[in-house]
Amino acid sequence: MYWRLLFLAIITSLAVSPTGYQSYAQDRSDHALIKGVTDAKVTLQQGLTAAAPQGRPISAKFEVEDGKLQLSVYTAKDGKFFEVIVDHMTGNVAKTESITEGEDLAEAKSQSGAMEKAKTDLKAAVDKSAAAVSGSRAISVTPALKDGRAVASVTLLAGQQLQTVEQPLE
Repeated sequence: MYWRLLFLAIITSLAVSPTGYQSYAQDRSDHALIKGVTDAKVTLQQGLTAAAPQGRPISAKFEVEDGKLQLSVYTAKDGKFFEVIVDHMTGNVAKTESITEGEDLAEAKSQSGAMEKAKTDLKAAVDKSAAAVSGSRAISVTPALKDGRAVASVTLLAGQQLQTVEQPLE
């Protein structure tokens, strides 16, 4: 009886503590993302290609939104920014929305700045990163400036493990 009460107390404290809940939520989110990406018929690279007519891709990621997997590609065109949602099963553009405010706009501006210094595109960086980790599949790619140089942070799924590698964009 004592052990059951102790076990319940530990579980309850984890569930109500912010860190315990965040860890639990992150594990659930990672699990849903891994499952979704594993089932997706479209790769991140195909998503980048599909979004390119909407502007230059400046980042891309698979994400779980409202419990459903989606492939989101940020693009830049004529000083404007867009989020292009690519259907992860067909590769068709499902919708395009302007990015005009908030954190998304700040991220898009930062990513666009990094891509202005890049000599290679994101698809090439993802291809190179995925080829270096046998059997992996790209989950996301985000450019940034590091010591004044453009680099892409590429998150890969290898088996059931996520790992992030940096790829120069020069």
